[in-house]
Amino acid sequence: MILSSDSFNDKGAIPGRHAFAVADPATRIKLSDNRNPHFTWKDLPAGTKSLVLVCHDGDVPSKADDVNQEGRQIPADLPRVDFFHWLLVDLKPDAGPVREGEFSSGVTAGGKSGPAGARGTRQGVNDYTAWFANDKDMAGDYFGYDGPCPPWNDTIVHRYVFTLYALGVEQCPVEGAFRGPQLLAAIQPHVLASAKIVGTYSLNPAVKA
Repeated sequence: MILSSDSFNDKGAIPGRHAFAVADPATRIKLSDNRNPHFTWKDLPAGTKSLVLVCHDGDVPSKADDVNQEGRQIPADLPRVDFFHWLLVDLKPDAGPVREGEFSSGVTAGGKSGPAGARGTRQGVNDYTAWFANDKDMAGDYFGYDGPCPPWNDTIVHRYVFTLYALGVEQCPVEGAFRGPQLLAAIQPHVLASAKIVGTYSLNPAVKA
């Protein structure tokens, strides 16, 4: 089973058009095109009835004290945690590639609607929901894809892992506004195979993605 993308190479830099934000010399960062990347797959195992696509960043600081603070840096040795950027389920195996911008194009304050998505899919709530919970201008349920926006003062490059799971069931066993850990636990008994591709991204001009 192989997952690939025309948008970026495995272990290569993710273009800014697929990010939630890009670097800006005057304001540190600014909102970007936030277009979901292109993905295609082949060599699915026999018996595949649906696909699940998950994107997570495992390099998110475990403490937010220094995040985006002037005069500070986030140390490389700070423990890191997962941040889910995309939870896409009920994708038909023979539906063809995921097109660039098909599921997300632009930043939506308060989050895109869901869980219903294109092609009869469903999309879970990503972790911008918690990140923006106390921001009166951005708070809401963030369904679907929202791309990279690592802290601009982080000293490490963030790695974004896109994993495609082949399931032996037609409908993913989750309901409502499901989240990353809930989804991974629910699909575990039904996974026939998986494949991944990793992209890198940084908003720190001193760090090369």
